[in-house]
Amino acid sequence: MTRDQLSLTTLARSGFVGLSSVRAQLDELAELSGQPIEGLLPAFALAADPDSALACLLTLLRRAPETTSRFLAREQDAQRLLRVIGASEGLAEFFVRQPEELDSLAEPTEMVPTADELRRDLLDAVDAREGFAEVTEEAAWTALRIRYRRRLAQLASFDLEQADPVDGLDAVAAALADLSAAALEASLAVARRQTTGSGPGRYPEAEVRATKFAVIGMGKAGARELNYVSDVDVIFVADGDEEAGVSSGRAVDIATRLAVLMMRGIDAPAIEPGLWEVDPNLRPEGKDGALVRTLDSHIAYYDRWAKGWEFQALLKARPLAGDLDLGQRYVDALSPKVWHSASRENFVESVQRMRERVTDHIPDDEVEYQLKLGPGGLRDVEFTVQLLQLVHGQTDDRVHQRATLPALAALASQGYIGREESAVFSRDYRTLRLLEHRLQLRHLRRTHLMPRDEGDVRVLARASGLATGATQLLDAWTAIKHRVRGLHERLFYRPLLSAVAATSTEDTKLTGEAGLTSAQAEARLAAIGFRDPKGALAHIAALTGGVSRRATIQRHLLPVMLQWFADGADPDYGLLTFRRLSEDLGSTHWYLRMLRDSTGAAEGLTRVLSGSRFAGELLGRIPESVAWLESEDELRPRSAELLREETRAILARHQTPEAAAAALMAARRREVLRLAFSGILGIATIDELAAGLSAVTENVIVGVLEAIRAARGDRDRLEFAVIGMGRFGGQELGFGSDADVMYVFRDLADDPDAAHKAALAIVADLNRLTEDNRLPLDLDIGLRPEGKNGQPVRSLESYRAYYKRWSLTWEAQALLRARGVAGDAALLADFEEVADEVRYPANISDQAVREVRRIKARVENERLPQGADPTRHLKLGRGSLSDVEWFVQLIQLQHAAAVPSLRTTSTLEALAEAAAHGFVTDEDAAKLRDAWIFASRARSAMTLWTNKTADVLPSDRVQLDGVARLLEYPPGSASQLEQDYLAVTRRARAAFERSFYGAPERSTPTTA
Repeated sequence: MTRDQLSLTTLARSGFVGLSSVRAQLDELAELSGQPIEGLLPAFALAADPDSALACLLTLLRRAPETTSRFLAREQDAQRLLRVIGASEGLAEFFVRQPEELDSLAEPTEMVPTADELRRDLLDAVDAREGFAEVTEEAAWTALRIRYRRRLAQLASFDLEQADPVDGLDAVAAALADLSAAALEASLAVARRQTTGSGPGRYPEAEVRATKFAVIGMGKAGARELNYVSDVDVIFVADGDEEAGVSSGRAVDIATRLAVLMMRGIDAPAIEPGLWEVDPNLRPEGKDGALVRTLDSHIAYYDRWAKGWEFQALLKARPLAGDLDLGQRYVDALSPKVWHSASRENFVESVQRMRERVTDHIPDDEVEYQLKLGPGGLRDVEFTVQLLQLVHGQTDDRVHQRATLPALAALASQGYIGREESAVFSRDYRTLRLLEHRLQLRHLRRTHLMPRDEGDVRVLARASGLATGATQLLDAWTAIKHRVRGLHERLFYRPLLSAVAATSTEDTKLTGEAGLTSAQAEARLAAIGFRDPKGALAHIAALTGGVSRRATIQRHLLPVMLQWFADGADPDYGLLTFRRLSEDLGSTHWYLRMLRDSTGAAEGLTRVLSGSRFAGELLGRIPESVAWLESEDELRPRSAELLREETRAILARHQTPEAAAAALMAARRREVLRLAFSGILGIATIDELAAGLSAVTENVIVGVLEAIRAARGDRDRLEFAVIGMGRFGGQELGFGSDADVMYVFRDLADDPDAAHKAALAIVADLNRLTEDNRLPLDLDIGLRPEGKNGQPVRSLESYRAYYKRWSLTWEAQALLRARGVAGDAALLADFEEVADEVRYPANISDQAVREVRRIKARVENERLPQGADPTRHLKLGRGSLSDVEWFVQLIQLQHAAAVPSLRTTSTLEALAEAAAHGFVTDEDAAKLRDAWIFASRARSAMTLWTNKTADVLPSDRVQLDGVARLLEYPPGSASQLEQDYLAVTRRARAAFERSFYGAPERSTPTTA
C-alpha cells in the first residue's frame, strides 16, 4: 500500500468523506495553526461531521488565528472544540462572529449550571445591577444573546461528551429551560429600563416598580424539558398595587409594554441574531386575546370560556420570570381547574380528536419524516402521558407532574400503566428527543424533520451516538416509531380512560385511601345496583387492601369496573367471580395489565361475569382464558379444521384412551367457554354458535372414538360409527343441549355376536370417557329405533331390516336430521344411504301424514310438563321450536324425494328451500324462522344466565331480565322480552296452523 493510499485510509477512518479536498484543507490547517495533522486526526474522529468541522476550523483560524491556534495546541481543548463545531455549524458561526467567546470551551463542563447561576450570569451580561442604566438597548440585547450562546456552547460541550447522551438528556433539557428563563429575566430587566422615564411608551419609575408582572412558562419551557432551539411558550399576567397608585388597568398597560420589549430583546433582528421566538399564543383567546391580563381576568376566563385543550396546555405551567410570587399565585389558582377538566363531557374523546387533527395537518410529504408530530413521534408519547395524567390526576395528586418523563414514572409507580410500557416509552422518548436535539443543534434552527439526504443522516448518527451509519440509524428509528405508535394506540384509545374520566367522586372513594364510611359505601353500592352491598364492600376490601402493586392497580380499576358490574344483570355475582379470578391470576404479569391497557378487556370481563353464571363457573376452572378478551379474533369460533388438527396432536401425545379423552374433554370445556364469551359479547351469531358447539361436540366424539379404536385394535373385525341426531345432527346445538346420537356397527369377521359385543363395549367406553361433571356431555340415544326399548347399538343390516319392516313415521321423521359424525367413512356413507330410503320416501300416504299430525298433537298435549304455560315453553310451546321443526319435517317427508335441495339436516336451510319451492309463503317462512331463532337464542341465554338447562321462559322479573340482557336488550327489559317472545311465537303459531293441520293438498312444487 502506497503512502498516499495509507493517508486516504487514515482520513476515511477519522470520518472524513470529501477525501479529495480534505488533504488540501489539512495542509492549510497545519500551516495556519503550526500543529502536526497527525495529532489532530483523533480529535476530528470525535466530530459528528469532520468535513464541516475542518472547514469551520479554517474559518476560525483565519478570523482569530492566535486564539484558535492556542486551542489546538492543547489536546483536550482541541477535542472539545471539534466536538462542538463538528456537531453544530450554528455554534461554529457564533464563534466566527465572536471569536473571543472560544474561551467558553477552555475548561470542561463537568455538570450543568444551576438555574440561579444562569440567571445571575445573564443579568450581569445586560448590566442589570441596581443603578447601572447607561447600557444602550441594542448593546444590552447583543450582550444578552452573546452570553446566552456562550452558555449554550458550554451545555453542548457537556452534552456531546456524555458516555450515554440518552440518559443525559434530562439534565440538558432542564438546563436549556433554565437558560431560557434566565434570558427572559435578563431581557425583562432591559425592558424595564426602556419603559422607565418620560416620553412615548415610558412610565414613571415608581409605577414601573409597583407593577407586578409575571411570565408563565408553558410547554417544554414550563416543564423544564426544552430543546436547543424551540419556541418558548409563555402567558403574561399582571397585577397592580392600589396603595402605590397603580390600578389593574394601568398595570396591564405597563406590563404590555414590558412584554413587547422583552420579546423584542429575545428575537428581534440585531447585530447578534435572535435566540428563539417567544410565543404568547397559548393565552386566553389565542392571537385574538389581550397580550396581558390580570390574574382575576385569567381566572374568570378559565372558569367560563376555556376549552379542554387549554387546560391540557396548563399542565406544564410554571413561573418563569418576573414576579415569581404572582406567577405562583397564577399556577395555584388554575391548577385545581386543570385537574378537574377531565370530568367534562367527552373530554377524553376531544383530546383524542385533537391528537388526530395534529397528524392530519402534517403535509403529506413530511409525515414519514416527522420526529415530533408524526405517527410514532414525540407527540404520541406526550399526548398519551398528558391524557393519562388528566384522567387519573382528578383523584391522585401523585401524578401531578409538569415534565413528561417524571409524569410517566409517576403513572407507572401508581400502576396506571405497566412498568414495562413505561420503561419502553421513556427510553424511546429520550431517544427521539436526542435526535431532535442533535438536528436542531447542527444549524441552531428549529426543526423536527429527519433529514432525507443520506449524508445528513450519517452525520446525525455520529452526533447522537446511536448508530455508526445512516442505514443503522434509520432502522433503529423505524423500530422506535412502531413501538411508540403501538403503545400510544393501546394506551391512548383504551375505553377505560373515558370511563375513569366520567367516574363519580363517590365511586372513586369506594376504593380510595380516604374512603367513605361503611354505611356511606354500602348506600352508594346499593344505589348503583348491588343487591348485597355489604358483601360487595367485603370483596372490594379484599381486592384493594394492602400496599402491593396488585392492590394499587385494583384500586384504579374498580371504580370503573363497579359501574360496569352494576350495569350488568347480576353485579353481585360478577364482583364475587372477579374476586375469585383475581385471586387466581392477580400474581401473573399479564392479567391486571391486560384489564388496564387492553381495548375493551375490562368491560368485556364485567359483561361476562355479571351476565352469565355458566361462563363464570367455567372461567373459574379455566382462569387463563380471560386473556382471550384482549383480542376479538381469539373469541371467534375456531374452525373445524383447527379443532381436528388439535385432536390429532392430542392423540399423538397420549397413549391411552383415558389420557386422550381427558385432554379432549378439557379442550371441549375451553372451546365451549370461548363460544360462551362470543355469545355473551355479541361477537358470534346464533348460527355461528350452533355450528361451533356442534363442531366442538363432534370433535370430542371423533377423538375419543379414535382413541378407543386404536387401543382395542379391532378395525379388521369391526366397523363402527356414530350418527348425530336431532339438533346435533342438524348442527343446531345450543348451550346445554344434549347430543342425540345413534350407534351403528358392521361385522367384518363373520361373527355377529362377537361384533355386537365389541360394539357394546365401544359404546360403554364412549359413555364412560365422555363423562364430565364440570361440563356434562350427555350422549342421548333416545331417538334410536324402538326408543328406550331398543338396542343401544345395532348393525347396519339390523337398521336396514328394522326400517324396512317395522319403522314408524316418527322414526323416519327422526332420521331427517341424521348425520354421520364419527367413525368409519364407508359405514357412515352406507348408513346415510339406508336413512335416505326411509326419510325421503318416493310416496308418503295420507295416513302417514295424518299420523305425523296426530303425534304432534299428542306431543303438545302429553309431553308438555304438568302446569307449564304452553305460551312460554321454548321447545314444545305454541309457535316455538317444535312447531317450526315439525312443520319443516313434514314438508321434507312429503317432497324431499322430488326436491333434492330439501335433503338437509338443517331446519332453517330446509325452511328456506320450502319457501323457495312454494310449499310455504315467504311471509309465513319469515315468521317461522324468526320464532325458531328467537326461541333458540332464548334457550341458550337461559343456560348461560342460570348455568342450568331449562325450556320455560321464566316469569320471575329478575331472571327474565337476565335473559333479556343476554339477548342484547337494555336494562329493565323483562316485560319487553316477554311481549316480543309472545308476539313472535303467536305469529309463528298462526303460520304453522295455516299449513300443518288439515292443510289442503299443495300444488306441484316448482323445480330449481
